[in-house]
Amino acid sequence: MPTLNRRTFLRGAGVAFALPLLDAMQPAFAGETKEAAIPRRMVCMETNMGILPQYFFPEKEGRDYEGTPYLDRLKAHREQMTVFSGVSLPGVTGAHAAEKCFLTGTPHPERGGFRNWVSLDQYAAEHVGNRTRYPSLVLAMSGEGGTLSFTRSGAPISAERSPKKLFNKLFVQGKADEVAANVEALKQGRSMLDFVGDQSKRLNRSLSKPDQQRMDQYLSSVRELEQRLHSSEEWEYKPKPTVTATAPEDIEDQKEFIRKTRLMFDVMKLALETDSTRIISLFIDTTVIHNITHHGNRPEVLAELRAKEEGQFDALNAFLTALADTKEAGQSLLDRSMVLYGTCMGSANSHSNVNLPVLIAGGGFKHGQHLAFDQKNNYPLSNLYLSMLHRLGIETNEFSTSKGTMHGLDLV
Repeated sequence: MPTLNRRTFLRGAGVAFALPLLDAMQPAFAGETKEAAIPRRMVCMETNMGILPQYFFPEKEGRDYEGTPYLDRLKAHREQMTVFSGVSLPGVTGAHAAEKCFLTGTPHPERGGFRNWVSLDQYAAEHVGNRTRYPSLVLAMSGEGGTLSFTRSGAPISAERSPKKLFNKLFVQGKADEVAANVEALKQGRSMLDFVGDQSKRLNRSLSKPDQQRMDQYLSSVRELEQRLHSSEEWEYKPKPTVTATAPEDIEDQKEFIRKTRLMFDVMKLALETDSTRIISLFIDTTVIHNITHHGNRPEVLAELRAKEEGQFDALNAFLTALADTKEAGQSLLDRSMVLYGTCMGSANSHSNVNLPVLIAGGGFKHGQHLAFDQKNNYPLSNLYLSMLHRLGIETNEFSTSKGTMHGLDLV
C-alpha cells in the first residue's frame, strides 16, 4: 500500500474540508417525514456569563410551578415554553471555556489538544438547510471571535455581528454584476471539487478496504457539496424577499448589549418570517458585565446584575412575542420555531458548569411545565438536542453525548 503524505492530500482536498455543510453518512434529503411540507425551524441562543440561578429556577416542578423574577418576564409565553433544571452537558467543564461547547456538548474544552465536535445548528443545517436560501445563520452579539457554530471538523464558523449587514445580506438585492461575480465564484468552487474528486478516485484504486471505505465517505461528501453549491448558484438568480422594514443602524457601544440584542432579534424574526433560513444560532456575549457576575453575594452588586439580566429576558420576551404574533398558514411562527435559550454556566460567581439555566419555547412541543432533574447527578442536556433534531424530521439515534430524547418533552 502507498504511504500518503497527509499534509499534501489535505491541501488538495482543502476546499471540501473547509466548508461546514458536509454529511458523508446520510443523503442530502435524509430525515424527510410526512411533515416535511410544514416548515420547522430552530433558533439556538447562549448567553455566556451565566444567569443568577436564584432568580431563574422555580422551586416546584410540573405544570403548576410558581413563577420566578426572570420567568415572570416571559409569563405571556408560559404555556409555550418548558423550563429545565438539573441539566448539564456531560463532561463539559472548564468554566468560561465551556461557552464554545454549548451546542456541541464536547467534553473538557479546557484540556490541551481539545478539538470540538459539530454543533447542533450545523448538524441540522446539513440535513434541512438546502430548503432555504441560507442553510443557517451564524450570529453573535460580541466584539469579535465568539461563535456557537462549529463544523464537523470542529472548526469555528465566523459569526455575523452587525444587524445592519445581516439585513442587507437577507433583503438587499445585488446588482447584476455582483450576482454574476457570486455565481462565477460558486462555479470556481465546483470546478475545484471536480478536480479533487478525480484525483481521489484514482487514489482510491490503490488503497486498502478500510481506507477505501473512508474515501467513499469522503467522495460522498464531495458529491453532496457539489449539489449544495449548485443550489447556491440557483439562489443567486432568485429575487430576495421584499420587506417593509428598513435596515437597522448598528449600536457600537458594547455596554448597550441588550439594545444590540433587540436589533438582532428584529432581523432574525424577519429571516424566519421570509423563510430565508430555518436554522439560526446566536452567541450573546455579556463579557461587559463579567466583573459583576463575581458578585460575592454583595446585595448592591446582585441588584445591578439582576437588572441587567432582567433586561435580557425582556428582550427575549419581545422576540417570542414577535414570533407568536406572526401567522403562517394558520399557525404562529413560534408554533413552528423551537427557541432554545440558555447558558454554559450554572453560576458565573463560582464558575460552575452544572445545573444550567435552560428553557425552550415554541416548536410544537407540549409546554407549560418545569422539568426538574437531579441537582447532583444532572440529566444530559444533549438529550434535548436529540429531541430538537427529531422535531426537524431528522432521523438519528444520537447526537453528541445524548442517551436518548428528552424525558417529559412530548409533541403536541
